[in-house]
Amino acid sequence: MGKVHQSLAVGLSSGDKFFHFVCTLWLVFSGLLVLYPMIYVVASSFSDTEAVLTGKVFLWPVNITLNAYRNVFRHALLRSGFVNSLFYVAGGTVAGVGLTLLAAYPMSRKDLPHRKFFQTFFLVTMFFSGGLIPFYLLMRNLHLVGSRWSLIIGVGFSCYNMIIVKTYFQASLPAGLLDAAHIDGCRDLRFFFTFALPLSTPVIAVMVLFYAVWIWNSYFNAMIFLTRPETYNFQQILRDILFIASAPREMLANMSPEEVANRLDQLTQLRYAVLVVGALPMMLLYPFIQKYFVRGMLIGSLKE
Repeated sequence: MGKVHQSLAVGLSSGDKFFHFVCTLWLVFSGLLVLYPMIYVVASSFSDTEAVLTGKVFLWPVNITLNAYRNVFRHALLRSGFVNSLFYVAGGTVAGVGLTLLAAYPMSRKDLPHRKFFQTFFLVTMFFSGGLIPFYLLMRNLHLVGSRWSLIIGVGFSCYNMIIVKTYFQASLPAGLLDAAHIDGCRDLRFFFTFALPLSTPVIAVMVLFYAVWIWNSYFNAMIFLTRPETYNFQQILRDILFIASAPREMLANMSPEEVANRLDQLTQLRYAVLVVGALPMMLLYPFIQKYFVRGMLIGSLKE
């Protein structure tokens, strides 16, 4: 393999070498553009407020302090919010991936009766929806308003993800495999669990990442459907922390200059600490799925 790469490198023209150099340089520059804001946020979360406000923080923390994280984890509902979010992510991901697989596999079969009708049915839902008010009325009629299950059942399926998985099934499952299984007496349901799912590990891993990130970062549906503080998810709690730290102008007018300065300092520190705490779980999840991500997305994005 090394000899092949050497021969290819030798055969490159000067124009090709310049093109590769420009592409490499551009990728390094783009990577730094993406990486620097993350480094700056982490460094600012561990830095003193004065150092952040005066612009002394660049790549490394200045006057290291843990006050921001102490203020974040001091919140009484933070622990319950974290546990709730884990429950919502786990339940919503299992429900979403399960429904997506169960819908995508029949749609990938060309012998499915009325297949064109179901394709049109799913595609229409991608462009048209009832809106927020009908959605809320539906959840209320199902007695899910105020329940934890509203964040699992209410957002349990994505048509776009179903199309990706359907295309992956069509590209990865040979028709001869299904015919051979039928000859041996294997029925469709057994074929789905015995052959289709084990051969679809990359796209399943991608769907797990998609649904987990989607549910973890979701706070709008939680604001609408969750009514009790003990059921709030992690993003709601972090939002409340920032809301408490950023007082309205009417409240600031009744405070002394020292209190106003203290609250502004607290807000500056919390802003960066909240970003780190909220993004850390998904950043820890991604490395375990990264090896499946490119393959699952590449095959799943091919046209039928």
